[in-house]
Amino acid sequence: MNPLVSIITVNFNQPKVTEELLSSIARTNNYLPIEIIVIDNGSRQNPVPQWQTAYPDVFFIRSEANLGFAGGNNLGIKQAKGKYLFLVNNDTEFTAGLVEILVKTMENDTNIGIISPKIRYFTSPDLLQYAGFTPMNYYTARNSCIGYQEPDNNQYQHLSGETGYIHGAAMMARATAVLPDNLMPENYFLYYEEMDWCDNFRRKGYKIALNLEALIYHKESVSVGANSPLKEFFMNRNRILFIRRNAPFLQKIVFLVYFPLVVMPRNILSYIKNKQLGFIPILFHALFWNITHSKNSKDLGYKLPK
Repeated sequence: MNPLVSIITVNFNQPKVTEELLSSIARTNNYLPIEIIVIDNGSRQNPVPQWQTAYPDVFFIRSEANLGFAGGNNLGIKQAKGKYLFLVNNDTEFTAGLVEILVKTMENDTNIGIISPKIRYFTSPDLLQYAGFTPMNYYTARNSCIGYQEPDNNQYQHLSGETGYIHGAAMMARATAVLPDNLMPENYFLYYEEMDWCDNFRRKGYKIALNLEALIYHKESVSVGANSPLKEFFMNRNRILFIRRNAPFLQKIVFLVYFPLVVMPRNILSYIKNKQLGFIPILFHALFWNITHSKNSKDLGYKLPK
């Protein structure tokens, strides 16, 4: 008998997008057994009562507060019964064989802690978004997404195996590698939490894996949007925080000099050029948050839109 897979997704003010995901699972998935868990992460209007009627086989959790990406997923993880936890963005669409391929890969190598499939753009279905990540350069907090915005001609299929990082839009984790003491870190709210999570999997001796035979489509930027103040704050705040939490001592020191002396002036020039002057104080706020808060703080430092 196949192992149970818990498919977990988080909704925030996007009921139609989440319903499209549920439809894609029903339409394409032939793997059994599965359980589907949907967390509503403090949406302005609570969709759960209507969903419970429309989707009686789905388990819904309502949080009255927006707990962020990690916090919302952790609510689902704590309720999940599966041997494998398949965390997917609500703005993704499944394809045939997706779950089977990832489960088979995990079953064949018990040292894999977490794995991602290939990701293509939903609106440009032949265009890659993700075919793996290179390792992190902790001196600069930079790495590369392999295949990003390239036509997919299966040119990266040979990279299936270990990778630098999984992609947060779709990641299947081994439940025994997560529970009870390796939940997704809730210090970030948005961005970098999956990279922090991967580093923690590695510290526990697990592999970070990729199987490019499995495919999912992603409706990029549905959740936050491009160039929003919220995105600008958390991308900068969390880039610094990630290094503070994960980099070796020497690399950490170099980065903490590099960021204010190189990254910030470069970003400010970009803001001026693009007439985004409002992002300048946001950038300084991101730096100041890291100066005034511990690396384990869960204080967001940002007033969230409702």
